[in-house]
Amino acid sequence: MIDKSSLSMVEVLSKIKDGSTIMIGGFGTAGQPAELIDGLIELGVKDLVIVNNNAGNGDYGLAKLLKSGAVRKIICSFPRQSDSWVFDELYHTGKIELELVPQGNLACRIQAAG
Repeated sequence: MIDKSSLSMVEVLSKIKDGSTIMIGGFGTAGQPAELIDGLIELGVKDLVIVNNNAGNGDYGLAKLLKSGAVRKIICSFPRQSDSWVFDELYHTGKIELELVPQGNLACRIQAAG
């Protein structure tokens, strides 16, 4: 069996390069890997394409990553809600690209890519 364990988060995140496509789990703020998102921000990775169910909430997790300017494009099924002001501002000012995908199609695309 292949050992995929690593000693540090920095070691793992350092493999993510500018322009990478990353799928981030979670639904709203529930289940998002906040420490990993913070690590990406700290490393200064740019031009990311993010796949997620939504486009972030408030200033937490995914929204924090969007606010840092690291994300070029988001692929999601539910980009807007009452507290998605970070995405709203970026989108309306042309600073982020959106690929809107129905939720069932998004699930099928994720499964096919796996």
